Amino acid sequence: MTDTPASMTYGGYLALDQLLTAQHPISAHHDELLFVIIHQTKELWLKQIVHELRLSKALIRSDSLIQVHKSLSRVSRIQAVMTLSWDVLATMTPADYSSFREVLGSSSGFQSAQFREFEYLLGLKDGGHLRFQEEGSGPYAALMDALHQPSLWDEANAALARAGFPLPAAALDRDWSEAYAPKAEVESAWAEVYRDTERWWPLYQLAEKLVDVDDALAGWRHKHVVTVERIIGLKRGTGGTSGVAYLQSTLAKRAFPELWSLRTSL
Repeated sequence: MTDTPASMTYGGYLALDQLLTAQHPISAHHDELLFVIIHQTKELWLKQIVHELRLSKALIRSDSLIQVHKSLSRVSRIQAVMTLSWDVLATMTPADYSSFREVLGSSSGFQSAQFREFEYLLGLKDGGHLRFQEEGSGPYAALMDALHQPSLWDEANAALARAGFPLPAAALDRDWSEAYAPKAEVESAWAEVYRDTERWWPLYQLAEKLVDVDDALAGWRHKHVVTVERIIGLKRGTGGTSGVAYLQSTLAKRAFPELWSLRTSL
């Protein structure tokens, strides 16, 4: 157990000297500080999400399907806070943003390593995003590790197989760095869980917790699109991205596709 020094203060414990001096607006425009703080806050929440998802994977791997509820519930609640933060950013008008946009240069949220790690941990794998990180850096290594490890969805399907459901080898032993492709056998197995929830309650509750996370991510993406369109319209994004057009293309992504498709057959 670590001894806490009697001189420990609130500011010292939270490293507020470093935290509150980490905002460095480049322009003299009032709204740039808000832009910086919104995005720094998102990165802090993403750090906690990644922390929780790593635990969630380990818990599912050990068949601790009840204990994982806490960490997955925490993730979806953090996502709700992140989605609400778009409303704060939306107080910035197009004129406000245009007043300092040029100082962003080629920087873009598209380059967020933690958001990509979040996606990789869920199971949304796209190795192409590695090119936005410096090879050999800590973020690059974290993404490489997440890319080549089983995702949360892979671990959930493995737990389903351990419970006795016949899943194809392609769902249980594959190249984890490849994008996951939905499988009829996986959908059928999870559908059976939903048809007999009393028998398969731990798996059923796990599935619904996963849907909570996927649902929250879809909501976050939608609010992101609306906020960006409200502020910059259909202009290209910083860093050369297509802006709203790219963001709209992500709206249909689902990390746990069979948990959505099975609902049609129930």
